[in-house]
Amino acid sequence: MAYFDNAATTYPKPEVVYTSMDQFYRLNGANAGRGRYNLAQGANALIGETRALVQELLHCPAKQVVFTPTATIALNIIIQGLIRNGVQTIYISPFEHNAVTRTLHYFQKDGTIIVHQLAVSRDFKYDLDRTKYQFESERPDLVIVSHASNVFGLIAPVTEICSLAKNFGAATVIDMAQTAGLVDCNLSLNIFDFAVFAGHKTLYGPTGISGFVMDPSIDLPPVLFGGTGFESANQNMPLSVPERYEMGTMNISGIAGLNAAIKWGLGCGIEEIWEKEQEHRKKLIALLQEYWFIKIIGNYPDSNYVGIVSCLIEGISSDSAGDIFDRCGVAVRTGLQCAPLAHQFAGTHPAGTIRFSVGYFTSEEDFEELRQALDYIEENL
Repeated sequence: MAYFDNAATTYPKPEVVYTSMDQFYRLNGANAGRGRYNLAQGANALIGETRALVQELLHCPAKQVVFTPTATIALNIIIQGLIRNGVQTIYISPFEHNAVTRTLHYFQKDGTIIVHQLAVSRDFKYDLDRTKYQFESERPDLVIVSHASNVFGLIAPVTEICSLAKNFGAATVIDMAQTAGLVDCNLSLNIFDFAVFAGHKTLYGPTGISGFVMDPSIDLPPVLFGGTGFESANQNMPLSVPERYEMGTMNISGIAGLNAAIKWGLGCGIEEIWEKEQEHRKKLIALLQEYWFIKIIGNYPDSNYVGIVSCLIEGISSDSAGDIFDRCGVAVRTGLQCAPLAHQFAGTHPAGTIRFSVGYFTSEEDFEELRQALDYIEENL
């Protein structure tokens, strides 16, 4: 199977991820924060070391790392907590995932919040002058931006957007599900209040472990509740961070895998991982452009992208194309990719696109199988 669905989850993982998870369950396997015996203390140490690795990778030693099962849960904790704190006027990019837009829609329905889209031109350029005018016209309480679109791969100028938002006193959230460990970003800057990461994507860790980093001085009310292993007599969630947002048993084997993945990434160097993915993206675009029936959507030479390319095939719906690629042994993602606003913006709603996404481990064999599949499609059009 040629794998071109790395935006959903990177595959394969570094070998050390598999061995580290296996070793954790074979040699430890205990819960954390639930006992003082050696195995429990070992689990605690693993979690603490992994937090420090996240801080190192994202250049934010003074910010707190909170682990969650998914990036979606992380975004819900942040967004719902900030809404409970009273934010009302919220700006988002046109490229947000349903993890953001469905959460906001729930509160927007009853008038609790107002949601605006940041100004982006038809050629996928963020218009900072127009955004400043938007903020002057209706002052933002919160700005949420996907660092890279999961549909088109477009990288947003998050430093400039968040700097502008801070001039108006807004809280800022960046969704780094498609960029953490791939696109270097200095999260130590005080313009970034929250940043969400997904362990199973560009960090090359396992599924089931994600999280966010946050400025610990922010008073974010909890929206999920449960046991934390200490202060058990207190029926309020602890005030300490990260325990305030980490209830229940953590996915410690997942953290073991993430620990190994980040060490692998730091060993390779984020620049090498970025360059390898860019090399594979250029190869993918060159291959797709060889075929007359393929139209690439949202690819502009003056913009920056991660290794995601969306396209249409003339005469074949995206869903039908997905079935054809599957029969040819090529894994792709079709449809709306959980980001309907992005497709509305690009004019590909409601059918969506065929999304190809490469990663560090995309191989020559993957590209050759994709070529064979495209040849098959061309012969049968």
